[in-house]
Amino acid sequence: MMRAVVYRGAHDLRVEEVPVPRIGRQELLVRVAVCGVCPTDIKKIQTGSVPPPRILGHETAGTVVRVGSGVTGHRVGDRVALHHHVPCGTCHFCRHDDFAQCATYLRTGVTAGFEPAGGGYAEYVKVLPFCLPGVVRIPSRNTFEEGALLEPVNTVLKAIRRLHLQRGDSVVVVGQGPIGLLFNRLLELSGQQVFGTDLVERRRKLGRAWGAATTWDGRDPGLAERIHKRTGQRGADAVVLTVPQDAAFQGAFDLVRRGGRILLFAHTLRGHRTPTDLAAVCVDEKTVLGSYSSDLSLQREVARLVFSRRLDVRPLITHRLCLERTPEAIALAASTTPEALKVMVEA
Repeated sequence: MMRAVVYRGAHDLRVEEVPVPRIGRQELLVRVAVCGVCPTDIKKIQTGSVPPPRILGHETAGTVVRVGSGVTGHRVGDRVALHHHVPCGTCHFCRHDDFAQCATYLRTGVTAGFEPAGGGYAEYVKVLPFCLPGVVRIPSRNTFEEGALLEPVNTVLKAIRRLHLQRGDSVVVVGQGPIGLLFNRLLELSGQQVFGTDLVERRRKLGRAWGAATTWDGRDPGLAERIHKRTGQRGADAVVLTVPQDAAFQGAFDLVRRGGRILLFAHTLRGHRTPTDLAAVCVDEKTVLGSYSSDLSLQREVARLVFSRRLDVRPLITHRLCLERTPEAIALAASTTPEALKVMVEA
């Protein structure tokens, strides 16, 4: 038996004893070291949008403790990071590089029991056969925490690639939380000029430390004028929304130039609707697009960025809580406390 934090319904997480997953010949068993708290899991827990019981948590890294007889390329003792979504690579969606829409990708391939849901809030997880290509070995000099952050870094890099930016382009990143800070740094590394907005002064300061040329209060009535002034009166080439706020989305049309792009990164709850000036899309050719989850084809590039520490993710981690304190970790990560950035659960 092992300890796991079981989701039993909205706002209901319980530390329970559950069986250690049994593996098949094409599977791995991994002893969890750390699992990051992701906003996607927070939304599921707070809204009850998925049926219980489940063991959530998908930003997972740990040590391989059992290898199925049919598995090659992995050994007991390997320190690894896991990707819980891996596409088939051959379907219509994959042939169009729409990997996150692939039916195989939409399945979850890492589990600690019950309906597969990531399982990182447990002592052990099983990696199903189709997710073996998503297992990344962590170099000896790097930490488990760096491995656990490969998946969120991948999601951000994927989103940036969807914007088709040119070097020197200007991008407004709305929200300077952990994801917003990763956008700042990755955009800066690829040669873009970054502007950030947030409602909290300390996070605006962090935004500048993570690559933003300047940051402003998102409620500033002169925000659009400031951004136009900094961009030769054009407006930003792109606006990235890392917060699912209607006002931020509607305001983005005033910040972005004609022909520019507005990217939704945090609007993951179904049924959320908001008014849109369709002429801004049609006549001004302002594009609204989304980006969801990770892209396995970027995995090697992400690993090089993180493990070389060209993108040093370690300062992003502000809190580490033990497995029994997972409900507290979820609440902390969901808060607007400026001191809390990336929260890790240690198994």
